[in-house]
Amino acid sequence: MRILPARFNPANGIADLWHELRRPQPYRWPILGLSVLPAVGMLWWGMNSTVYAEPERPRITYITTLDAGRSDAEIMAENLANQQIKDLREAEEARIAAKKRAMYKALGRAAGMDVEAIEREAEAERAAAAAAAAERRREAAVPPAPASESAGQ
Repeated sequence: MRILPARFNPANGIADLWHELRRPQPYRWPILGLSVLPAVGMLWWGMNSTVYAEPERPRITYITTLDAGRSDAEIMAENLANQQIKDLREAEEARIAAKKRAMYKALGRAAGMDVEAIEREAEAERAAAAAAAAERRREAAVPPAPASESAGQ
């Protein structure tokens, strides 16, 4: 079984080209040189055109939401207002979490689970997580000892 039909076989075309190139003709080499010249020229031009344009300088627009001339009292008042908003959000999240826990306790009781034991385990996990977070904060707040003191000991 043939992969390509006979009329698409490149062997015949290559043989014909080789036959024509072998025939003695007076202008064979100049014609061949002129035929290759455009391809060689394009390759040479493509290989030597690595000059890139200068990138456009970025245009920076500064967004100023705070007044640069604020006093310390204004900054402190704004910080206190932001802290109050943060405390309100945390209180709301805690209220929602307590409501969810109450709903899950009711569901657990209805399913016949020991919700008090589950609650004790959850409280222990929350306390351990809070203690670990406090320990990480405490370690982050302590500056590292200078290298000269620890190297001499």
